[in-house]
Amino acid sequence: MSHEALVVDDSAFQRSLVSETLDEWVDVVGIAENGQEAVETFEEARPDLITMDIMMPEMNGIEALAAIKERSPETTIVMVTSVSQKEKMREAAKAGADGYVTKPFEAEDLGAELDDALDSPVTT
Repeated sequence: MSHEALVVDDSAFQRSLVSETLDEWVDVVGIAENGQEAVETFEEARPDLITMDIMMPEMNGIEALAAIKERSPETTIVMVTSVSQKEKMREAAKAGADGYVTKPFEAEDLGAELDDALDSPVTT
């Protein structure tokens, strides 16, 4: 089964970097630049995988994570963030994050986190 992904980050560079990395393993079906856009794009595209930044304008990643998990608990959400604060990562985990990778990331690290979060190898 091919996974479909949504990439969420307020940085155009990071959206591009994550999208290009994911393109090797999954179908990227949408991008969003803030949490509100993420929720709206999720409703339209219904991907089974989301990569999400934490610190974004309008609606942060933790709020968007909670809103999406409320609608679709089975959707896998991996936080890809430069936030190294343990408290923010705890908040994300409490809201239902399935994993996280700290920016800057190596493609192998993101792939390994996706494999773990999805309980199936997507990077092979």
